[in-house]
Amino acid sequence: MMTKTVKPRIHWVSPVPPAETDIAHYTHRILPELAELSELVVWTDAPQWTSELHNIARVRHLDPDRACPRDFALSGRGSLGPRSGAEAVFVNIGNAWPFHAGFLRMIQRLPTIVVLHDMAIQEMCFDAIWQGLLPQEIYFESVKKWHGQAGVNAAKMVLKHQLSAGALAHTYPGFELTLTQAVSVIAHSSVAQQRVDAVADIPTYLLDLPFRPSRERPGVFRAPLGPLRLVQFGYTGPNRRIESVLRTLATLKDEMDFRFDVMGKLWDQSYLVDLVEHLGLQSRVKFHGFVDESFLDQMLQQAHLVFNLRSPTMGEASGSQLRIWNACAASVVTNLGWYADLPDETVFKINPDREAEELKSIVRSLYADPSRGNRKALAGRERLEQIHNPARYAAAIKKIAEKFSQDAAHSLLGSRCSFPGCGTLGRG
Repeated sequence: MMTKTVKPRIHWVSPVPPAETDIAHYTHRILPELAELSELVVWTDAPQWTSELHNIARVRHLDPDRACPRDFALSGRGSLGPRSGAEAVFVNIGNAWPFHAGFLRMIQRLPTIVVLHDMAIQEMCFDAIWQGLLPQEIYFESVKKWHGQAGVNAAKMVLKHQLSAGALAHTYPGFELTLTQAVSVIAHSSVAQQRVDAVADIPTYLLDLPFRPSRERPGVFRAPLGPLRLVQFGYTGPNRRIESVLRTLATLKDEMDFRFDVMGKLWDQSYLVDLVEHLGLQSRVKFHGFVDESFLDQMLQQAHLVFNLRSPTMGEASGSQLRIWNACAASVVTNLGWYADLPDETVFKINPDREAEELKSIVRSLYADPSRGNRKALAGRERLEQIHNPARYAAAIKKIAEKFSQDAAHSLLGSRCSFPGCGTLGRG
């Protein structure tokens, strides 16, 4: 008699479309493969979600302040049936307060597998505090656990506006606050994995960030005539270096024709609009705001160069870079963190200490020869197809889910477990 393979039940807590965050798109990209390999339940605290998700998996609304292990354990009964295999809760944590503040509150109480998308989350924490979405006492209790009174004192300076949250993150990035009840952690860069391993005795898994490549590979041909097409997109904070890009382009405006299209949310649009006017770039720069994926992909497929800079970076992987490769576009990155580990043949790299000088050199060389980025674009697309495919990622998630009980025994059931019922999930 053949033995039936028991699939693990995976509870996937994440922003989902139409949420305006790349983590929602990341989740959407991997759901079909996850649903094939597991009994999948998707949880979100958003009031609404795209109806097509119901064609892939069961979707449930999450109350992050009231959810308990029993809620997850019972959620699959009925249509999914009783459990006989592993069961695990994965919680995706990024750096945008509208989408992750509730999840951060929840993982202070519950044992989960933390999918860590960003290391520097202090700005998210303080935005959540100021929005009334993260109680100060919870935040300070966690800061004290990981950083002692010195960390608490520094954090209080941010509340008094004596220090910026970004400056605080240089010393105390904030990712530690996600580890208090973590059973294990998924990181998407070796830098992030090493940082977690340095501060906590928690199993850490390194996975390559996934992206579903388009069925047809776009051409790498870019128009040799007309303006040089430059693009930047995503949630753009100061560390994305757009101010430096604009100032660099201003020095080139009299020697070349270019257009710079910026898509996504900006941390301070009025400031950047004023800067563009001050630099005399009004006819060259356009801020589009948040755009749909089809328009974004179209713009990337026309771009001669995409700016994907990060300085500082805390080691986060870049979903933006995967989308750039998918479009067979050339990009320039800062030679730091995850980006430093990318093969040189897949991206242009610049030294952060010579940012303006090296940016200028790359832009000039592409204006002289718009095909110069073609080889990097093709090499990036090949890397995307080989390493970052969703099937490979989903298989790794399944294995991690099956280790939930084992990892909980290592990291949680000893000194970290502090609530009744801890460890009930995952006992198959």
